[in-house]
Amino acid sequence: VICTNTMHKIIDVIEASITIPILHIADATARQIKKAGLQKIALLGTKYTMEQAFYKARVEDFGIEVIVPNEHERIEVNRIIYEELCLGNIVPASKSYYVHVIDELVKAGAQGVILGCTEIGLLIQQENVTIPVFDTTAIHAQTAVAMAIQEGANYAGESKTIRH
Repeated sequence: VICTNTMHKIIDVIEASITIPILHIADATARQIKKAGLQKIALLGTKYTMEQAFYKARVEDFGIEVIVPNEHERIEVNRIIYEELCLGNIVPASKSYYVHVIDELVKAGAQGVILGCTEIGLLIQQENVTIPVFDTTAIHAQTAVAMAIQEGANYAGESKTIRH
């Protein structure tokens, strides 16, 4: 598990260097979006996450259309992440700004929003917006735990077989 969205940019390099499974945060999130039956999703995150294909294309591979804020909004969303949230500063005006950006994306057809940066969940929660929120931090962690439990159950079953 890579506990950040942006660093999934290098997942191909990591996957080529390891022999254990790795859970892509965008895959776990896209599965939840598909389960919710949504077809068009807004993506908020760092500029890299919003603008580069490593994340958007991965979600789009699940048949989900991904939309992002306009360039000016992407710059401000990114600034808030690095200059406020990463420093632990929760600014009410920034929360209002994010809600405004999400509202604009809803007008553009977004049926839900991916909080595609682990810090955005400090600012935006489900009760702040009218569309479903997909908090990648929570989704990634929950999926990783479910996979670990399943793997543990598989391992326990194999151990019992070996002992008998």
